[in-house]
Amino acid sequence: MNRLDRKLGLLSALPLTAVLALSFVAPMLVVAIFSVMPQKVFSFANMPDFSSYRVFLEQGYYKSLMWSVGMAFAATLILLVLCWPLAYGMAKVFGRFTLVLTIAVVASLFVSENIRLFGWVLTLMKGGLIEGHLRAFTGISFDTPLYGVPIIVFGLVYVYLPFMLFPLAQGIAMVPDDTRQAAYDLGASRWQVLWQIEVPLAAPGIVVGSLLSFVLACGALAESKILGGQAVIAIADDIETAFTFGQNWPLGSALSVILIVIIGVLALYGVGRVDLDAIMGRRR
Repeated sequence: MNRLDRKLGLLSALPLTAVLALSFVAPMLVVAIFSVMPQKVFSFANMPDFSSYRVFLEQGYYKSLMWSVGMAFAATLILLVLCWPLAYGMAKVFGRFTLVLTIAVVASLFVSENIRLFGWVLTLMKGGLIEGHLRAFTGISFDTPLYGVPIIVFGLVYVYLPFMLFPLAQGIAMVPDDTRQAAYDLGASRWQVLWQIEVPLAAPGIVVGSLLSFVLACGALAESKILGGQAVIAIADDIETAFTFGQNWPLGSALSVILIVIIGVLALYGVGRVDLDAIMGRRR
């Protein structure tokens, strides 16, 4: 009986496996092969030479990678701190109001990311919504906060907040109220309950939310272009330039492979520390 169930399971998984192979594995394989081709070629009919990986080091593309990873890491930490109290309220306090809050957060995803970021540009630019009205009514003026690293990190936090908030709320909801109350009865302080009870038991939600936010932020492009004005070049911008204006597919592929490997290693490490059965409710 178990053997029959296993065969039926494999047969049922074949369509999805084929879709994943065609839509995910095949493009990744093409990118990986192109990454070892000579510079500025558009076919596989060449001997591999790994020159694009040397260009990555020699021409300073690693700096773009470091900026992207650093800003993504900073945004993820800020998101974790900002979303924890809100996620806690959604999971334990707000009750029916949680649905209203969820709809409000999800509704922001219905608007294009670029449109929302341009809205911030119009709000924060010199003579924009804030500075223009402030100068007109009070005579006070200030320099625009646009076109720098802090505003790029702000954009990452603003755009990817839902991807941290909802997994974190799910993780906090997994913390039993009885466990928290028992800790209080035994004399634990609020900070002890937070660090010794809530954070460890909510770790699956923390890891999933952090991974989603970090992975998406690492490959973000619009924030650095629209809000940052290219004060800092993100690795995604270099990849886009190599594939389009530079017409250097091997270089773009090499940069993509490096980014994918770094993100993949971090993602696999994080997923390996997550109890997926507990997240899906299959084990309590």
